[in-house]
Amino acid sequence: MGRFAKNIRIIDYAMHQLIFATNNAHKVQEIQPLVPSGIRVITLAEAGIDVDIPEPHDTLEANADEKSGVILQMTGEDCFSEDTGLEVEALGGAPGVKSARYAGEPVSHDANISLLLKNLEAVENRNARFRTVISLRWKGYRHLFEGICEGTILKERRGEKGFGYDPVFLPDGADKAFAEMTLEEKSQYSHRAKAVEKLIAFLKKEG
Repeated sequence: MGRFAKNIRIIDYAMHQLIFATNNAHKVQEIQPLVPSGIRVITLAEAGIDVDIPEPHDTLEANADEKSGVILQMTGEDCFSEDTGLEVEALGGAPGVKSARYAGEPVSHDANISLLLKNLEAVENRNARFRTVISLRWKGYRHLFEGICEGTILKERRGEKGFGYDPVFLPDGADKAFAEMTLEEKSQYSHRAKAVEKLIAFLKKEG
């Protein structure tokens, strides 16, 4: 059943390491403060896994499933993965699943933002949302958890924190772009935080 499946049933989650199918340390930094204190979220590299998992599908759900399925096959452990996309209303939901590579290869957050701002230059409707889908492989079953943060795309970059499109995304109800917020501030709005909250609620219920 795997180390994760065995240890997760201990109520205090003592000494449990949860493999997150990513090598993006920023994502781990956002998630770690949200999980129970007895769980340490680790990246693929920290788990000793060296693999570049493709994201070939046209939905966030399918890409998340692809990544969690690969890690499950490799390790036999229960695990989770996520896929996140920025969906801009005026662009028909783009960049969506292509968010990380919106401006092509090599991946460049700055180039992605520049292309997005260019495509919205003459557009008044700047409504957008971040959407995260988490795929959890748990005791042979797959569970999906979704988190959404509504907001708007700014006309220029603001802030130096965060990653990705954070400098140009203003969450509804906030006066700061994501890139101007501390992790604690961002977690109040974050799409990823909302999805993780559902994941943690599920794990606590199972425990």
